[in-house]
Amino acid sequence: MNPIAQILVDHDVVKTQFQNPFTWVSGIRSPIYCDCRELISISEAREAIVDALVKKIQAENFPVDFVSGTATAGIPWAAFVAQRLGKPMLYVRPEPKGHGAGKQVEGRGEMGKNILVVEDALSTAGSSVRSAEALRKELDATVEHILAIFSWDTPAAPEKAKNANLKLWPLTEFGEIADALEARGKISAEERAELERFHDDPPAWWQG
Repeated sequence: MNPIAQILVDHDVVKTQFQNPFTWVSGIRSPIYCDCRELISISEAREAIVDALVKKIQAENFPVDFVSGTATAGIPWAAFVAQRLGKPMLYVRPEPKGHGAGKQVEGRGEMGKNILVVEDALSTAGSSVRSAEALRKELDATVEHILAIFSWDTPAAPEKAKNANLKLWPLTEFGEIADALEARGKISAEERAELERFHDDPPAWWQG
């Protein structure tokens, strides 16, 4: 069992609702939801996640001059990672400010640096791609990698990432989370099959 998936499931960060499904930011109706925001309040789990993120950076030898978080859920994880690595941190707003300097990238950046984007979750990867593009536009940054806690492993995410010349690096994915839920007895075999049906075609699932 993937240890990150196990953490998410054991701490009830992953939730399922088959009759009254969740709504993702993208508008997709889903029988499963993972709220990584809750992890920042669970110190033991938080430390294990940060350890895993840093180990992934070191194992893959990512070039990192700055760590950037995607607002809002990616910001604390970017801060934890930046602190651990001793690197400066930035974060990216969903849209440029309508006042002041009109920036979308917050923090004191430098031009032409390697910036690693940290996310909590990847669904369609839209927010991650927009963050990378903002960093490239405002800071002429080299942004190649998106590091995340987990991915729903939808077809849209790798396609969007590829089109934006980005690589996605989740610590765990949908299948591993489903495995952990079933192994812990939190879903039945029938519910696991329903999750798989959702995963095969998320936009069509709620229509039946």
